[in-house]
Amino acid sequence: MAKKKEKNKKSPAEESKQPIAEGAAKPVEPAVIAKPDGKEGKKEASLEVAAPKKHHYSTKEYEAELRKLQIELVKLQEWVKAKELKLVVIFEGRDAAGKGGTIKRITETLNPRVARVVALPAPNNREKTQWYFQRYVPHLPASGEIVLFDRSWYNRAGVERVMGFCSEEEYRDFLRSCPEFERMLVRSGIILIKYWFSVSDEEQERRFQQRIDDPTRRWKLSPMDLHSRLRWIEYSIAKDEMFKYTDTKDSPWWVVNGDDKKRARLNVIHHLLSLIAYEDVTPKDIKLPRRPSGKSYVRPPIEDQTFVPEVY
Repeated sequence: MAKKKEKNKKSPAEESKQPIAEGAAKPVEPAVIAKPDGKEGKKEASLEVAAPKKHHYSTKEYEAELRKLQIELVKLQEWVKAKELKLVVIFEGRDAAGKGGTIKRITETLNPRVARVVALPAPNNREKTQWYFQRYVPHLPASGEIVLFDRSWYNRAGVERVMGFCSEEEYRDFLRSCPEFERMLVRSGIILIKYWFSVSDEEQERRFQQRIDDPTRRWKLSPMDLHSRLRWIEYSIAKDEMFKYTDTKDSPWWVVNGDDKKRARLNVIHHLLSLIAYEDVTPKDIKLPRRPSGKSYVRPPIEDQTFVPEVY
């Protein structure tokens, strides 16, 4: 009995990672295999945890799975509208870790009047004199809205800290204020979910090179991205320090392995859906009404209209 109680006991770290709503998927336990020690006369076998073998998703499999998840996202959207929920999802992490691609896959089937992306530029001179969180507050959702922050107030703990865009006093004040600010949001009824996208040094370099080689993606490579390559360790230290203060029970960080873009997108969408106990309230079987003939109306000559040249 004592062993059973000990097995079911959760560590403080596990308790701080509890889902914020019912319906969360249960974590899959790693497989355990027996490994004989090879010594003669010994009957017991040692145990070794076997890492689960990752399935390689083909493009066809990925698109099929993404389609299923996007249908569920539409159901979540309708549930947020029906129940007048306020949902905020923060996307932070390393440059080129896959935040933008994941956000795009989440929003591409959703109603832009319900789900919107907030990606603020660098603060102007006036905004620099405001209370730090002030420029983000107007973008928070009203009832029935979903807001996805592509970078957020955590700029202060990341790029501003590493690049020296804020003072030590401003940085320390942020670390003290941020947990309380987020508790205020949660108490006001906002569902706050935070994702941190991680990527390996080698994979980030490969993606940066892809951006350099592709003229349509070169705009994604900013001067700040180049500095992130030179200050990899500094950004790691800043992230660890930020987690120490802001990975709280009220608003925990969820870390995403971004080395495999397809897998990361599927995992994040699946996880996001698991955190909210939504129901399917989408409209059922819409039937188009018959269109009137309109024979009594004579339209002007089509030649009077200016058409786009058909070059293709």
